[in-house]
Amino acid sequence: MQIKVAPEARNDWSAAERQARVDLAAAHRLAYMHGFSEGIFNHLTLVVPGRSDRYYQIPFGMHWSEVTASSFMEVGIDDGEVKRGSGDVERSGYCIHAPIHKALPQAKAVFHTHMPFVSALTRLEDPRIKEIGQTEVGLMGQIAYDDEYTGPALEPEEGERLAKVIGEHTLLFMANHGVTTLGDTVADAYNRLYYIERAAQVQIYAMWTGQRLKALPKAVVEKTQRDIGGNRFYEGPTPAQRHFDALKRILDRNEPDYAM
Repeated sequence: MQIKVAPEARNDWSAAERQARVDLAAAHRLAYMHGFSEGIFNHLTLVVPGRSDRYYQIPFGMHWSEVTASSFMEVGIDDGEVKRGSGDVERSGYCIHAPIHKALPQAKAVFHTHMPFVSALTRLEDPRIKEIGQTEVGLMGQIAYDDEYTGPALEPEEGERLAKVIGEHTLLFMANHGVTTLGDTVADAYNRLYYIERAAQVQIYAMWTGQRLKALPKAVVEKTQRDIGGNRFYEGPTPAQRHFDALKRILDRNEPDYAM
């Protein structure tokens, strides 16, 4: 299937809109590069800057490796209609993402994937991330767990249910399904996506040895959660933003068309 996307008139984009589109395009390319994507499915969305009624989504059928800043449709959060751009709105993407964008203030960016390692954990009776290492502990307090798979999300009520499960968290483990990360920015959501997959990968590797997992003492867990990232030592961009900027520099060298 050939997807034809008419480029937006770039002069119509504000500076904030252009940056949002470039960052979201980068997230799609990077997710493909890192092995986080699954065919033409899964969804990375972002509320349009300065708006609360629409978000960016790629046309259904577009591969993440070909996404550019011009690719995105603007989709109405309340009605699922294309407000700008052209293409089909993937139904489950709308039914998961739009209600979460609408309900949760921390959900400017909502990234949902079926990444292999974290998705493998969601297939287990106990999918929880364990207190066995620095990366895991740094993420644990951010994770909500949905322990009930209800089938494909084809109605907005499912996204509303998921928003309630997430609450104030920024990561959601979806039973028998995958993961969703939230962020105030694309960098925040992608950073969480990257590191939760790494944490799941390491935990599965440790479980494969058949040996008992070595849990960290409670006091160390609490200290690690306070100190992770070392934010107090730096001024300027957050560690998540620095990480995402570094990843975008890889794209700038190898796939600069993502920003078009």
